[in-house]
Amino acid sequence: MSITAAGRETTSEEARMWYRRARRWTQLTFVEDDPLHFDREFWVDVMTRTRSTGACISAGGYVAYYPSKIPFHYTSKFLGDMDLFGMVNEDARRLDMNVMARIDPHAVHADAAEAHPEWIARDEEGNAMEHWAYPDIWLTCPFSTYYSEFIVDITREIVREYDVDAVFANRWEGSSSISYSEGARKLYFDATGNQLPVGADRSTRAWAEYFAWRSDQLSRQIVAWDEATRSVNPRSSFIPNRGARMVRDLNSELVKGMYPAFFIDKQGRSPREAIWAAGRVGKRARGVFPDRPVSLISSVGPENHQHRWKDSVASGAELQAWIVDGFVHGATPWFTKFNARVPDARWVEPIAHAFGLHEKAEALYGTKTPTARVAIFDAITPAGADSPTGGYMSEDSSEDGLCQALLEARIPFEYIDGDALTDRRIHQFTVVVVPGSVDLSVDHIAVLGDFLDAGGRLLADSEAVLDSDGTANGLAGLLGVRVTGDIRLGVQNNYAAIVDPTHPSATAFAGTERILGGTSIVPVEAESWTSVPFRFIPDFPDLPMEEVYPREAPRDPAVVLGEHDNGGRTAFVAFDLPALFWEALQVDHGELIGGLVRWLLDGDEPVTVVGQGLVDIAVRSSDEGVAVSIVNLDNPKAMRGQLRSSTPIGTQTISIALPADTSTASVRTLTEPGFTSVDAVDGRVTFDVPGVDLLEVVEVAWTSPLVRGALAGVES
Repeated sequence: MSITAAGRETTSEEARMWYRRARRWTQLTFVEDDPLHFDREFWVDVMTRTRSTGACISAGGYVAYYPSKIPFHYTSKFLGDMDLFGMVNEDARRLDMNVMARIDPHAVHADAAEAHPEWIARDEEGNAMEHWAYPDIWLTCPFSTYYSEFIVDITREIVREYDVDAVFANRWEGSSSISYSEGARKLYFDATGNQLPVGADRSTRAWAEYFAWRSDQLSRQIVAWDEATRSVNPRSSFIPNRGARMVRDLNSELVKGMYPAFFIDKQGRSPREAIWAAGRVGKRARGVFPDRPVSLISSVGPENHQHRWKDSVASGAELQAWIVDGFVHGATPWFTKFNARVPDARWVEPIAHAFGLHEKAEALYGTKTPTARVAIFDAITPAGADSPTGGYMSEDSSEDGLCQALLEARIPFEYIDGDALTDRRIHQFTVVVVPGSVDLSVDHIAVLGDFLDAGGRLLADSEAVLDSDGTANGLAGLLGVRVTGDIRLGVQNNYAAIVDPTHPSATAFAGTERILGGTSIVPVEAESWTSVPFRFIPDFPDLPMEEVYPREAPRDPAVVLGEHDNGGRTAFVAFDLPALFWEALQVDHGELIGGLVRWLLDGDEPVTVVGQGLVDIAVRSSDEGVAVSIVNLDNPKAMRGQLRSSTPIGTQTISIALPADTSTASVRTLTEPGFTSVDAVDGRVTFDVPGVDLLEVVEVAWTSPLVRGALAGVES
């Protein structure tokens, strides 16, 4: 048993599980002159108003904000007798917050570079690499003693001198450019017997070998840092931040135990992302590690890597929607402010409001866990050769299109990662959607086949049936198609005729004989046991206008459906449907994706939400009930830019299936916290939510003692 700074008793188990207790994070990233004008009362007020239970505070690395005793650990020239890190750490502990000390090892000042040239990253000619954004500071080599010894010393000093739960590392992987330092050359030669690769073509075997070695070396460094931290305080951890790839670009067998929780550095949406990308962070993280907490690191400023405004403020509506969409899908909120000075305070109230919504929503979520009947096979790819540090998200328009279409269709969905594609995990879902961008292994296809044999349902994008060399893989046979030729690219003026207008996937297209087709087509024949409700109209010209008419009847399969033994179903789309939907956002393409998924579900929709507007729906469930979150994304800037304001949407009708032999449920919402009783009709309760501003959460309970007591008027 121990006592926190706030006087609350904590058990050793609570101390060990700090990463589960810290649910809302304030990150304060200092700049060097912050000691001159730090407003202590302001930041205590911010942490209080945001109801933060965790703090990540700049401590050291490139600049130390505490009186470090380590030679060449550069201390802010404005620090004087002040201990800025220690002061904020003390305030956070007094507020009963968990604390991580932030360090940044990617660069050093000139004195350290001069004294320790072996620490510095080098180009192919052996020249020291100066920082790209600021003169007379130097990039460090992640394969030097700067990482293996100097950062270890800093970590131990921080953990020894301060009460922190973890050391959090930013930009810890070094520059994306390869370092040709003597240390790196020696380590690589000793491990592989080869010289470091050179040249611009990074698709060669030599470069592939280097990236595999780099991944392993960085992973081993993480382990060493963590061991150094725990050697001083066994309850503490060393946690390097991560992007959306989590540990995929590392040696996961080495490092997955080093991450008790994931803090995903996705500070806002890029110019080409939709606002729902925040929620994808939570879903994608659970697709890999469903039982580990994840937080979404969000900046108070805009994210644009081409135009840099790091000391700026995004619109309040954008900040709130980004944070809220993240946490409804399990990515707990974390905001970061660069520079403790606040010339523009417009971010404070929106952050406080969004964090407050999270606190209220968690009361309704309770111990319920995210659930869905539909899962996207995770299409994220390993780090590219030109970007060894990974990056934030994959450039995958196929997956983006699937997300957008499912959102528009109001079908809740999750992710399942290829490395986690086990029989146990996959059978949590009714439908698995396979984007065309994934590279399926023999083991993946075997698990998908077992899933289908057990009554599961599959939707596959066109290129999912092709290996990387363009030949057909085993998925084609599961889907009832035979690939008959090479993929056709750059197709123009393509259409799919509706052969069976009565099929459920075609009911949205009343009034037309055909819909838009694709630009990339995989030619297939359908097996006799399948059905083909859509067929391609053979190509015809798109100019001159006098020639724009079909010459032949519909022929080749565009959509192939299969109904299998044991209730399994499959749907294969022979063209680039999701990617084209993301690129062009044409109604036909979105409706077809939604219609196919609903046919595969065949009524297995325990939660439905009907109403106007673009919403993101998240479902959590337990044996005691369901919580449904509705995030209002109905905004002209939902797909690009920054939201200017939040426009309320009207009535949403929610229908929820009840367990067998249950005739009544109790309902409460975020905006109406009192329980009311609702009777079931045909095994479902149906009720209206009058409208949604930004977020509404609806809890439907059927077995909770708290609910029974509340309904009986018993004070609990």
